[in-house]
Amino acid sequence: TAMAETDDRIAGLEVGADDYLVKPFEPRELVLRIQAILRRTAQNTAKDYTVSFGDYRFDMHMGRLEKQGEVISLTSSELQLLGALAEKASKPVTRSELAEAIGVGDNERNVDVQITRLRKKIEPDSSKPIYIQTLRGSGYILYVNR
Repeated sequence: TAMAETDDRIAGLEVGADDYLVKPFEPRELVLRIQAILRRTAQNTAKDYTVSFGDYRFDMHMGRLEKQGEVISLTSSELQLLGALAEKASKPVTRSELAEAIGVGDNERNVDVQITRLRKKIEPDSSKPIYIQTLRGSGYILYVNR
């Protein structure tokens, strides 16, 4: 901006600007300021997309599930399913929402099959799940570490 007075800079920052650069400016300074903003944004975004449950850590942004640093291989349907559950961590997700997330339309039975497969990969005992639990008549819930 050409508005270089101290009051102008303060007003810009008070209304929510991340930064304020006055003319004339050096192009290199502009690039460095943009890079700094992107670094801050990336750090905040990475934190928002990680969900932990038990020894597992799921990075929704990367579509990656790890157990104590070791990557757990998941099919694309399992990743989509886990992602839908993780987005609403510790909150109920209906079968119809999960069916939509994995692209099976209204075939909610397919959701149950995929949940069973996912449980076999992450639950200590898939017959007694502790992370992905069934909410009778409604859907499923992923319990995360608090």
